[in-house]
Amino acid sequence: MTVASSNQIAQLQRAVATVIKGKDDAIELALVALLARGHLLIEDVPGVGKTTLAQALARSFNCVFQRLQFTSDMLPSDVIGISVWNQIAQDFEFKPGPIFANIVLADEINRTTPKTQSALLEAMNEAQVTLDNHTHALPRPFLVMATQNPIEHHGTYPLPESQLDRFLLRIRMGYPSRASEKEILRTHRKGSPLEGLQPILDAGDILTMQHAAENVRVEESLLDYALEIVERTRQTDQLSLGVSPRGSVMLQRAAQAHAFVHGRDYCLPDDFKQLIVPVFAHRVVVNTRYASTQKKSEQAEAILREILETSRVPL
Repeated sequence: MTVASSNQIAQLQRAVATVIKGKDDAIELALVALLARGHLLIEDVPGVGKTTLAQALARSFNCVFQRLQFTSDMLPSDVIGISVWNQIAQDFEFKPGPIFANIVLADEINRTTPKTQSALLEAMNEAQVTLDNHTHALPRPFLVMATQNPIEHHGTYPLPESQLDRFLLRIRMGYPSRASEKEILRTHRKGSPLEGLQPILDAGDILTMQHAAENVRVEESLLDYALEIVERTRQTDQLSLGVSPRGSVMLQRAAQAHAFVHGRDYCLPDDFKQLIVPVFAHRVVVNTRYASTQKKSEQAEAILREILETSRVPL
């Protein structure tokens, strides 16, 4: 990893931190998702900065940004686009939808119907969309940052497992500390600090860093460590659905990006340990026999932490 890349990542983190106060972990994970060519799901109650994090990251590098406000009456064509008849050319012409951007903010994604949610599946997995037997490539880099309110809130549709599996990471923002919230009040006296955020990188810089992150070294012992945890999620009675092979691949990519963000060209056990919960928790399903009064998402995280604590860490 070059000194220039380290400086660029540090600049990017500092820029986003001027807007998102006291949430360095969330900022770091958002960068991990971007550099690992993954997608980020942010779940939390309204008003804690989910949308602001996506906007701050988009404004920090020169890219095409689109925001989709998901509602119950939204159609798939509102996401991917539509074919219209061109009388001059006597043929159908594709009109791209807002999915054709570098960063797409899918705001409150679980407020729309499963049919519209599914319009994102191909885009998130293959960076392309297909309409009327024609495939259209999406711009690179491509990142979906989706926000969702807790499923217990009114007017929400649960995301199916196939949709959740497309997200590299799921994180929660949480309420800020008192000191951080006081700083938020100070910075919002004269409007939103988002307005003063200037681009630091361009799309080419991000693509270069994504390529570099893919070349971060991963020792065989770390692969065995990760696969041991994956196998235990499939074998435990506490989970009715364990981690898929896609989840294993996602963990390795996230660990490489995490190491890159920390200025290394090799992975450590901590790169995997710190990402097990955000990468795996939304991919597993808790067995109903072990259901408790705890929220399912929190219960899944607790089970994964238990597996993590009892797994042998390579030296």
